Amino acid sequence: MSVKKKPFTEQIALVTGGGSGIGRALTEVLAIHGVQIVIASRRTEKLSETAAAINELVGWERVFTYGCDIRNLAEIESLVTYTIERWNTIDILINNSGLAVPETVDQITDAGWDKVIETNLRGVMQLTRAVVPHMLQNDFGDIVNISSQAGKHGYADVPSYCASKFGLLGFAEALRDQVRKASANIRIFNLCPGLVDVENTGSNAVPKPGFIHLSNIARTLVYALSLDRNVVLEDINIYAS
Repeated sequence: MSVKKKPFTEQIALVTGGGSGIGRALTEVLAIHGVQIVIASRRTEKLSETAAAINELVGWERVFTYGCDIRNLAEIESLVTYTIERWNTIDILINNSGLAVPETVDQITDAGWDKVIETNLRGVMQLTRAVVPHMLQNDFGDIVNISSQAGKHGYADVPSYCASKFGLLGFAEALRDQVRKASANIRIFNLCPGLVDVENTGSNAVPKPGFIHLSNIARTLVYALSLDRNVVLEDINIYAS
C-alpha cells in the first residue's frame, strides 16, 4: 500500500508561540520551504511583526496570524476551526507554546503550578485533541512537540516545568501508540533542546556559552519532516557540548 505524501509547498502548518524564539525560527524555516503557516499566541502585535518580516523575507504571504490563549479551550477550538475552514487541512502541528515559573518544590504556589501545567501540558492536549481528527480524516499529519531537556532530567528550580515537559513526552508516546495501532499516516516528533540562545539570533551570531543557535532547531525540524513517512525520530535531544 502506498503512503500518502505531500510536498512542503502543499502543506499547512499551525505553530503555537510562533511570534518569537523557537517558534519564530521554526515558522521561518517552514516558510522558506514553501509551507503556509498559521502562527498563534496571545501576543497579537508580536505575531503581526513576525508574519510581516517572514513574508517579506520569502517574498510571498505564507505566514498568517491568529490570536489565541492556549489555556482557553474556546480559543483553541476557534483557532482550529479558522484554519480548517480556510485551508481544509492542518498538516503540521507544532506545539511550541511554553513557559516556566521558577519555584522550588517547597515554594510551589497553586497559581504558578496551574499556569505552567495549563500552558505546557493541558493546552497541548486540548489543541492536539482538536487537530488529530482532521489528520486522521486526511490520512496525513505530523505533530511536533517542543519539549526540553527538562522533560528528561529534573531541575530543582523549575519542578512544575519539568513535570509539564515529562508529561508532554508521556502524552506524545500515548498518541504515537494510538496512531500506530490505527495504521494512521501521522508521525509524532519530540524535540528536546537544552539551552537555546533566543537573543543572538543573527545568522552569523555566536551563541552564548552552553547554548545552541536557533538555526540548529530549525534545521533539525526540516530534517525530521523530510524523512520517509515510515520513519519516526521519537525523542530528538539537542544541546551544546
